[in-house]
Amino acid sequence: MPRHQASCYDAHSPEDVRAEGTDLVTDASTEPIIRAAGLTKRFKRPTKKPGLRGALTHLVRPSYTTMTAVDGIDLEIIPGESVAYVGPNGAGKSTTVKLLTGILVPSEGEITVCGLTPHENRIANAHNIGVVFGQRTQLWWDLPVRESFRLLGDIYELPAVEYRQTYSDLVEILNLQPLLDVPARQLSLGQRMRCDLAASLFHSPPVLYLDEPSIGLDVAVKARFREFIRTMHRERGLTVMLTSHDLGDIEELCHRMIMIDNGKIIYDGALADVTRRFGWEQKLHLTLTEPDPTASSAAGAALTAHRDISVDAPSDTTLTITFDSRAVTSGQLIRDLATEIQLADIRIEETSAESVIRNLYEGRLHFDAEPVDAQGAPA
Repeated sequence: MPRHQASCYDAHSPEDVRAEGTDLVTDASTEPIIRAAGLTKRFKRPTKKPGLRGALTHLVRPSYTTMTAVDGIDLEIIPGESVAYVGPNGAGKSTTVKLLTGILVPSEGEITVCGLTPHENRIANAHNIGVVFGQRTQLWWDLPVRESFRLLGDIYELPAVEYRQTYSDLVEILNLQPLLDVPARQLSLGQRMRCDLAASLFHSPPVLYLDEPSIGLDVAVKARFREFIRTMHRERGLTVMLTSHDLGDIEELCHRMIMIDNGKIIYDGALADVTRRFGWEQKLHLTLTEPDPTASSAAGAALTAHRDISVDAPSDTTLTITFDSRAVTSGQLIRDLATEIQLADIRIEETSAESVIRNLYEGRLHFDAEPVDAQGAPA
């Protein structure tokens, strides 16, 4: 293991931080492996009037507007956590990752990763982190994949035994054998993403940043990718920070979610808590004992006492009841329906985390809205 990693691994071995699925058990005294305080990044954008006159004026008297991409972010991530860093396009996700990796220098605030300031210690920081950018490769464009891997082993000064073992593991798990002799420029997007994931982990970093990592992956490869990340997280205590629009990645890999919008953190907490707070819309899928074209109207009449109810009849033998679980329980609805229609089967569909996050992105839900209980009172 490279010497630069000692500060991260010596204090907190994988035995100190264990994950079961997406549940994490940590010591409350564990020091954060990633810390940001007041993190801010501003960019200057040139402003000029159209036409030749505007271009000449800008050359003589340039003017700029300031755009704040990341605005006073405070965050702490402890060793072994798997954190989703999410938000709509342009929210500041990728800028934050670039600040944490040392690619960008903050305008204000402080960052430490494994006790180092990334932009001031870029070489040492590079030994502590792995990074996968979905739209950018770290492979050499004209070299076969195996040669890119060999060069990375030399760059990180990996011992031969460690390199061979890591190489063998990554090639097998990510199914890279057919790609090893192919130049990076000839890989499909999904193939390149698999190779980039392997390249980011050759030096066994304690921290892995994944920026849209599953883009272009087919269903089977995506499942292997997720299982691989879970295994690394569970067995090695790997700290994962994931930015993704694939909400399946978020649900399967992360226990904690940080949501950012307009450069500010608007939520930081358990992913399950978001679903509990906003997942109040539920559906009852009902199968009738026999075809009944009047079942929809009968169900509507039986449920008139309840508010925020909609009844849909996909067929003569099925009904779908959409309801607000804060106002009425599924049990109450079933009791009322059972007096009017004969039911053969009942299935309850709860709102998924994917639906909740999509509604937050689209502005249909808001974190500043006060949660209410089943009677409509503040919770």
